Amino acid sequence: MSLESRRVYLDVSALCRPFDDQAQMRIRLETDAVLLILSHVRSKNLTLIVSPVHRVEIAAIADLAERKHLKYCSTRAEHAARSTWPADGSALKS
Repeated sequence: MSLESRRVYLDVSALCRPFDDQAQMRIRLETDAVLLILSHVRSKNLTLIVSPVHRVEIAAIADLAERKHLKYCSTRAEHAARSTWPADGSALKS
């Protein structure tokens, strides 16, 4: 499987990790992991999968800046996935 076809799913709690208090080592390490994965998504080495549940959970986030950032990221991910997946849905069958 080539890197371009690898898909990754991060739930909203993982996507929110960079906005959490970074005082604990575990939180910092998880943040670093999420940011590394997202850097691969930005460079198109990975495709971030976004589900309808993401939209519901993101809409419920109280912090406006966090919610706007996650909406932006999820919209970009949805657009990228639509433009790179075969129209016949075969990408979902693997």
